[in-house]
Amino acid sequence: MPPEQVFKTLVAIGDRNGPCFAVIPANTELSLKALAAASGNRKVHLASLKEVLPLTGYERGSVTVIGARKPFPVYVDEIVELFDQIAVSAGAKGAQVILETADYIEFSAATVA
Repeated sequence: MPPEQVFKTLVAIGDRNGPCFAVIPANTELSLKALAAASGNRKVHLASLKEVLPLTGYERGSVTVIGARKPFPVYVDEIVELFDQIAVSAGAKGAQVILETADYIEFSAATVA
């Protein structure tokens, strides 16, 4: 798959609304300012290495919305709509799963508490 069709899941923590997932193309960088605006926070920061595992149940580099320890809000880059299928982490470093984009979006929306 082209790099823009492979998505990484990052964990961020907002100053008002707490943790959330940001799902972005693997070849891009997260705009903390854009995520803060989308999530209703003034500021967000990426979770530290020691915070990722307790929050998600996954080690850094293997984070995925699928099967996460808690159902935090999920913010998916809108570029995802350009693809019928995407690849996301399968919960282990270096392991990817290919999913129908519509199914991933539906699942991600359902995980929000």
